Order: sequence, then structure tokens, then C-alpha cells
Amino acid sequence: RKAGFAALGGALTGCFCHAMAAGLGLSKLFLLVPVAFDIVRAAGAVYLLFLAWQVLRSSPLSAEKTGAWRESLWAVARQGLFTNLLNPKVALFMLALLPQFMKPEAGGLFGQVLILTLIQMGTGLVVNVAVILAAAKAASWLGLKGKGGTRWPNILLATVFSLLALRLVWPERS
Repeated sequence: RKAGFAALGGALTGCFCHAMAAGLGLSKLFLLVPVAFDIVRAAGAVYLLFLAWQVLRSSPLSAEKTGAWRESLWAVARQGLFTNLLNPKVALFMLALLPQFMKPEAGGLFGQVLILTLIQMGTGLVVNVAVILAAAKAASWLGLKGKGGTRWPNILLATVFSLLALRLVWPERS
């Protein structure tokens, strides 16, 4: 659970950065300079492959090793942050979402962006806390916190990261 909440904190921080950039017009760079989108997309794919490699190299999680998470919660939070910051789809989502609800004639665009960002982050927080708690319960139920550990969660997670990286490199073209 602690690692899940650390990753969520990093991801929410990345979401905040994207939302503020979109609200202040900086994310329009992706629309004006398509190669910028491609660069961030490639960086995101490389980062996901790096994470997959790290997961494959790591040993399985066991009850004896769960204490190590306390020491590396900042590293987990940084992974959540960079995963979100290097995801150009988050920037494009914010760019598509925020302007619909902003009213320049009401003044205070920065305040409007801040309020809308906090609403979006609050919604994400509620959903992701439920996912973290359910995943922790599932891990306990599946016996992943037992002695010895198992490699299949590492392989599964590395596969997911790799597939997401491939999806970034070869997106659907419509």
C-alpha cells in the first residue's frame, strides 16, 4: 500500500504539472510543433522500457523485503512522477479538457486552472486510492506477501510496461 500511495503522489504531481502547463497554454507546443510530441513520446517509451528492465532484474517481493520499500518510497514517487510527466497523452488530455471549462471573461485564468486541476486530481485520487487498496488486498489474498516470493508479478509488470512502450512508439493512426 505504501508504495502504491507513493507512486500515486508522484503521478498526481505530474498530473498537476501537465494541467498547469495546459491551462497556461504551454502544452499547445505539442499541437504547434508535432516533433515535440514525438520526442516526449519516444522519451516516455524509453523510460517504460527502462522500468520493465528494472522490474525484470529485481528479485521477487517477499515478506522479508517489504521493509525495503520504506527506504525507497521517494524512488517510487519519482517513478510515478516521471511516468506521468513523460506521457504526452496526459498533456493532450489536459489540453483538450481544461479549455472547455475555462471562461476568460470571468477573469483569473490561473485561479480557474488551479480549481479545475484540483477537481481533476481529487477525482483521480478517489479512483486510484480504491485501486491501491484493492490491489493490496489482492496481493495479500494471492499470497504475494508470503515467504520466498514469486517472479510472475515481475514478469507480468515488465510485460505491461513493454507493451505500453510499444504502444507509445507505434500509436494508432486514424
